[in-house]
Amino acid sequence: MSTLNEEQAQKVITLLQAIRAELGKAVIGQSQVIDEVLIGLLAGAHVLLEGVPGLGKTLLVKALAKTFSGDFARIQFTPDLMPSDVIGHTMFDMANNQFVTRRGPVFTNLLLADEINRAPAKTQSALLEAMQEYQVTLEGSANRLPQPFMVLATQNPIEQEGTYPLPEAQLDRFLLKIRIDYPDARDEAALTRSVTAQNTGAELGVGMVTTLLTTRHVESLQAAAALVTVDERVLDYAVAIVRATRDHHGFSAGAGPRGSIALVRASRGAALLNGRNFVTPDDIKRVALPALRHRVATSPEAEIEGFTADTLLAALLDAVPAPRS
Repeated sequence: MSTLNEEQAQKVITLLQAIRAELGKAVIGQSQVIDEVLIGLLAGAHVLLEGVPGLGKTLLVKALAKTFSGDFARIQFTPDLMPSDVIGHTMFDMANNQFVTRRGPVFTNLLLADEINRAPAKTQSALLEAMQEYQVTLEGSANRLPQPFMVLATQNPIEQEGTYPLPEAQLDRFLLKIRIDYPDARDEAALTRSVTAQNTGAELGVGMVTTLLTTRHVESLQAAAALVTVDERVLDYAVAIVRATRDHHGFSAGAGPRGSIALVRASRGAALLNGRNFVTPDDIKRVALPALRHRVATSPEAEIEGFTADTLLAALLDAVPAPRS
């Protein structure tokens, strides 16, 4: 079984540090969020970004798109958005007397699904096949999506009027659910200074972000991440955490086997971002909340007592013994 050697790992780590620095030029004070998005990219997976307006969700995705030369598309999800607006449709061309297929914006490398919970279920479900099978079926024909393909969706957790909560099947296709919180005082001051200094606009741009990658580079990074060593004891630890969610009194429903898979996939990226070519129990802990918070359901009793999925998962991580070296 091949693994990522030290020389290969160092090249990947150096490149990741450069990407992280470029993203930090546009998104100030969200280093953990940047790392978690990069973990999703390394895993070749989809991520859901959740936070109140104005915290840089869309900006982060645009900055990530700027770092590589692949195709980028944005869909603003609205209540009147139709599935064909996402995946495309087949129509009859009167001029040529034949049917032609118009491909939708989903045929891209990096797709920003902005405010995904504002579209009804039938439009949300138009992404299901693309996210799981990396293809889109139009008029009975399967059309492969460009590779790499990654969906980054955003949603506002506070404003619920006119929204349609994502169904479990849709949530399960996101490897990570990333929460963006308010920056601390120092970072907020730096952000305000950056936006207002000799600038008439009110938003940060991505013009200062440098393109570092091609689509082939991204695929190479993902292939390297798949070779990061995961010891059997570390893998068993990930499984034990997920199984513990099913027996925890604070959860009415625990995470399924995809939770264990998500922990291992995400932990490889976390290891590389920490400068290693092997996964440790701390890497598992680092990705546990974004990998599992959308795969568990908090019981009504726990909610009444003020517990959230995050607080329950944090307590569970303290309770499940980690393997010692």
